[in-house]
Amino acid sequence: MSDATLDDLATALERGDPVVDVREPDEYAAGHVPGATSMPMGRLPSRLDELDRSRPVLVVCASGNRSSAMTDVLLAHGFEARSVAGGTHAWVESGRPVEQGARR
Repeated sequence: MSDATLDDLATALERGDPVVDVREPDEYAAGHVPGATSMPMGRLPSRLDELDRSRPVLVVCASGNRSSAMTDVLLAHGFEARSVAGGTHAWVESGRPVEQGARR
């Protein structure tokens, strides 16, 4: 499956599809995609039951490396999942809104 684009991410957010940010809590708090849920990479496998398997999941990190690895984990557990190409850095650089603050 191909990576998700920033437009795919925006559409997912509008639809209310799950968006998971797999960066560390301090990275998330410093600035994240509005509506993204913080599930750090090291904790994601133990939190899979928090995600709806019937909905596609987009996974975002800083640039795409961690999200790609975690997308593979989700796919292995039966989720429809895609990594966001360019990650949060690309989202910010595109001029889209960013939230700051603690974990959701």
